[in-house]
Amino acid sequence: MTQETTIDSGSKKAAQSPGRPRGFDEAKALEAALQVFWKQGYEATSLDDLTSAMGISRSSFYGAFGSKQSVLTAALKTYSDANLARLREIAIKGGTDPVGAMLVALTGLEAGQKGCLLVNCITELAPHQEEVAALGRRHLEQIERILAEAVNPHDPEAALDKARALSALTIGTLAMRKSGFPPEKIVNSLKEARAIIAPS
Repeated sequence: MTQETTIDSGSKKAAQSPGRPRGFDEAKALEAALQVFWKQGYEATSLDDLTSAMGISRSSFYGAFGSKQSVLTAALKTYSDANLARLREIAIKGGTDPVGAMLVALTGLEAGQKGCLLVNCITELAPHQEEVAALGRRHLEQIERILAEAVNPHDPEAALDKARALSALTIGTLAMRKSGFPPEKIVNSLKEARAIIAPS
């Protein structure tokens, strides 16, 4: 799921020491950093890119967040929590076909070719950053749980394999979307695969 995610001031943030209040809004700064990572990727994003987008000095950056890695971790956690909350809401309000509604949402068609921030970071960083890999596993496992509850409300555990297959399917459509496939082809692919894996 890849909708534009706004980080509110009540979300989890990097720990800050007591004392004089920050001279900037950490939530807004973190949101700005998230957008830079999403557009450029982690490795291609410099400290200057981050401080410029966040509107803060290097000293404020280090004082509030500590490192580039800690900013990414905080952004990914908030992004994950916001998207999982949205998916749960869709599951509840999905009408007669909540599974279908969730699958379309997970492809993030409205975000164009940006892809999913978490999947992008998993692909780029998980092989050598265990913290990112762990965040990715947690996120995907939660998606599977939400899907399983919709596939089989009476016995979600029995539907986990199907839910995992559906989750893998949506990750595949992200590659299609980043390659420029039109939305209607992606939606049709979802429908065809869904009919085989977990028909409604």
